[in-house]
Amino acid sequence: MDSSTLPTQSNMNETPTNADNLAPKSLSENVVPTNSVHGSTENENGVQTIEPNAIILAEALTDKTISWQIHNCKITKKTITQDLPLPFLYHYDSLDESIKATYPLTPALLAQFNTPMTTHEAATLIGINKDALSDPWHVKIIGSLVVFSEALQLAVRLHWTNTGKETQQVYTKNEAEAVVAAFKDWQFFGRVDVLYKNDKQTLVSIDEQQSQPESLLTIDARSNYQQLLPAHALAAIAKLEADKADLPWFDKAILARLE
Repeated sequence: MDSSTLPTQSNMNETPTNADNLAPKSLSENVVPTNSVHGSTENENGVQTIEPNAIILAEALTDKTISWQIHNCKITKKTITQDLPLPFLYHYDSLDESIKATYPLTPALLAQFNTPMTTHEAATLIGINKDALSDPWHVKIIGSLVVFSEALQLAVRLHWTNTGKETQQVYTKNEAEAVVAAFKDWQFFGRVDVLYKNDKQTLVSIDEQQSQPESLLTIDARSNYQQLLPAHALAAIAKLEADKADLPWFDKAILARLE
């Protein structure tokens, strides 16, 4: 994954476009902001500590011993086309080396490097037959899912995509192959909503990038979803991304939804 695809605070409010983005049937859908910082304790030095039996959100989400289930994995936005323009440099870079040697870059071509154009326009500019250039598939798929633990009475709604860019360009023979190729490096991104109904055990989120008391967030037990603060959403996503290879249920659910 390159740095341009990493989630940022600017896209934390990305919202699913489908109104039926439901939680498990036993859980509620309404979302309210969560900004509680209580529920923790302070030691003699005034430093906040976590209750011994507290559930730490990011650690729980990546705990393979918890029986996590995936609910309502869905696609909320989908773009798969060969009709979008690309900067000229993308077209030129896709050429065989033998064609590049025959049609080297001239000052006129260099001046057009960042100009968006179709494959036909690029071929005309270079002076070659259009068949020498391939039409890439432009793929951008956004989706959401709910991961749920009955034992913890905890549900977390996450969002996923194949790229943080406007689209991902994939050179394959057909659409199906393009989608498979595009999702080799899918990622979580955007807002994170938490539904926690266990009032017997404290649930907390930790953002190690912040200083106290902002680093510790207590998520109250409620009957509706609570949106994590952007910094804590990023912390949860970063932990999920770091451990994603060991959490096959996410990959399985998303790839099954794409079929």
